[in-house]
Amino acid sequence: MRKPFRHPHPILHLADLAAEPVEQFRRWHAEAERTVPLAEAMTLATVDPEGAPDARMVLLKGFGPDGFRFFSSYESAKAAQLTADPRAALVVYWRELDRQVRVRGPVERLGSGDSDAYFAGRPRDSQLGAWASPQSRPIESRAALDERLHEAERRFGDDEVPRPDFWGGFLLRHQTVEFWQGQQARLHDRFLYRRTAEGWEIARLGP
Repeated sequence: MRKPFRHPHPILHLADLAAEPVEQFRRWHAEAERTVPLAEAMTLATVDPEGAPDARMVLLKGFGPDGFRFFSSYESAKAAQLTADPRAALVVYWRELDRQVRVRGPVERLGSGDSDAYFAGRPRDSQLGAWASPQSRPIESRAALDERLHEAERRFGDDEVPRPDFWGGFLLRHQTVEFWQGQQARLHDRFLYRRTAEGWEIARLGP
């Protein structure tokens, strides 16, 4: 039987952790950027209008004391779900490091300035794609999608491509953050940061 991959981590102790979760995430993320092919890939989980869970892969596009950022069409299924119930969970999994981070909290839209700044730095093809894609809605064929892209190319020509009003960023304001590190014999290290009125409390969890 094939043995599961386990990174040879030393045991993780409470004393090894940063006092607040974003700094701890920054440390792990910096190591992941050196090791993992797509360190910013993460799962975003929401709920639909019936309360059923829904999840998809998105890209982490920034993090800080205010929370974790990602971008999407505001007309997408995920955006509609977040409008109806503005709470979500994130999972970042770095297989090469045998580490996982789980984040939960309320979600809000970023301001137009933040969304404009991020959009301006995207490759032009991605900017045009944002205009062309009717995200999450039925489309009759790939040819129809290609034609929508050609329409966007003709519309803007050589001009700067502005951010569509229907596209922008979201901020998940973390209330809990869990750090999981794989260990031998399934006795993994798990630590949960929970926001309280006095600051962050940290607890080790059973694996």
